[in-house]
Amino acid sequence: MTVDRAVLSLAGSLVLVSLALAWLVHPYWLILAAFVGFNLLQAAFTGFCPAAIIFRKLGLKTGTAFECPHVTGR
Repeated sequence: MTVDRAVLSLAGSLVLVSLALAWLVHPYWLILAAFVGFNLLQAAFTGFCPAAIIFRKLGLKTGTAFECPHVTGR
C-alpha cells in the first residue's frame, strides 16, 4: 500500500464512521466529516497532509494513486 492510498482509505473510513456516529449517537459527529473534508481540500491546494507525513514515517512508500498504467494520458 502506498501513502496516497492509505490517506484516501483513512479519509473515507473516517467520513463513513462519522456519518454512522452522527446517525446513531449525536449529530455533532458530523463535525469530524467536515474536518476530514476541509483537510482534503487544503491538502489539494497546499500539498500539506499530516496523515501522509505520519504514513511516510511509518514506512509506507510514496506513490501516485491516480495513475493508470494502461492509459496513455491522452
